[in-house]
Amino acid sequence: MRAIWKGAVAFGLVNVPVRLYAATGEHEVRLHQVHREDGGRIRYRKVCSIDGEAVEWSDIAKGYETEDGELVVLTDEDFEQLPLATEREIEVLEFVPADQVDPIMLQKTYYLEPDRTAAKPYALLRGALEETDRVAVVKVAIRQRESMAVLRVRDKVIVLQTLLWPDEVREADFPVLDDDVTVRPQELTMASSLVESLAGDFDPSQYEDAYVAALEQLIETKVSSGDTQARPAPPEEEAGEGGGEVVDLLAALQRSVEKARAARGEDADDAPTEKEKPAARTRTTSGTRTRATKDAAGEASTDKGAKGRGRKAGAATSGTGDDATSGTGTRRRSAAAKEGADEQATPRRRARSKAS
Repeated sequence: MRAIWKGAVAFGLVNVPVRLYAATGEHEVRLHQVHREDGGRIRYRKVCSIDGEAVEWSDIAKGYETEDGELVVLTDEDFEQLPLATEREIEVLEFVPADQVDPIMLQKTYYLEPDRTAAKPYALLRGALEETDRVAVVKVAIRQRESMAVLRVRDKVIVLQTLLWPDEVREADFPVLDDDVTVRPQELTMASSLVESLAGDFDPSQYEDAYVAALEQLIETKVSSGDTQARPAPPEEEAGEGGGEVVDLLAALQRSVEKARAARGEDADDAPTEKEKPAARTRTTSGTRTRATKDAAGEASTDKGAKGRGRKAGAATSGTGDDATSGTGTRRRSAAAKEGADEQATPRRRARSKAS
């Protein structure tokens, strides 16, 4: 067992250091909600009812709604300011006869284990409870909630049983019980005989939870007969560490590129998608080169400045084809301008050669 609380029992001037352990546990078969079609686990997300967005645990607070419909939000800092004097102490308030504690008020039961150095005061408290046939009424705070409780002895162990507060116990208001009902002596005698015929000493070990036993048998039968499903694999984006984040990041980058191109007035279709490989060196067909050359030749000037501009345009386009994608049109025009300028300069060189 694992201790869920550590503190001390304080009565009078005596402190008994103890650890608290849960004395009970459920034996139910743990079942999960799954999708009937593929066996996938059903998940629940914490979603804000106003904007529909998922909310992180760190952003969740507690709230109290007033009768007027107003909301009071309480944060962790607010709860830390509340007094909780019994957080590390079991404070004994009084000792009362055991039969005066109504069983309807009992909640959860815990075992108290003493520290090795507290064995004697623990035994002293246990003996006093047994000798007087009383239980100790105490206050204790478990998991940030203060509760009433009683200390009593079970075998050699002091057990702590938490109690409901008086306003948490409902009254049985059944008007039908106020009606006058006549029970004949013969009927009462017969009912008493039936009770005596079923009388015995209480032994809980002789009883069994038939439903849980049948459920366990059903599961075992299905497993042994092979009536099972392979556990479904997680979605592809969740298979690798951070895989889903990578996909989302690429999609976000793609949208950012398209938005930036649209802002510059460029065609968004020229932008690479996340599935495309890096663009290879731009290739142009001979027909395209011829048309570009003719267009550039018509626009180029016949003086030396045109030749210089053609050289500058050629230098600007050299060695940049490997990472060219969206600027392909501009580079094609620059290359064509260089070729056109060179073709115009060639006749002039021939003319000078003849003249010389």
